[in-house]
Amino acid sequence: MYDCFKLKNIGIFAGGVLFGTAGMKILGSKDAKKVYVNCLAAGLRAKECVMETAENIQASADDILAEAKEINASRAKEETFGEEEEMASEAAEN
Repeated sequence: MYDCFKLKNIGIFAGGVLFGTAGMKILGSKDAKKVYVNCLAAGLRAKECVMETAENIQASADDILAEAKEINASRAKEETFGEEEEMASEAAEN
């Protein structure tokens, strides 16, 4: 019984070595390298597209923020002007 498991483990080890060696030959071939290069090039193109989109979104967000600040500043001026008018009218009434 022990000999059977020992032979099985040796067979599994030998199969793993054989599979690993064949895998290294396949992964190191010129055709595989072409596939790696093409996949990497596609990834770089995708990255460039995503970065361009992110820059456009950020520019739009900056524009929106600037407009919102302008609106708040003009409202603050109007409120300040309105309060000054109320004070002036109250002072004139007294």
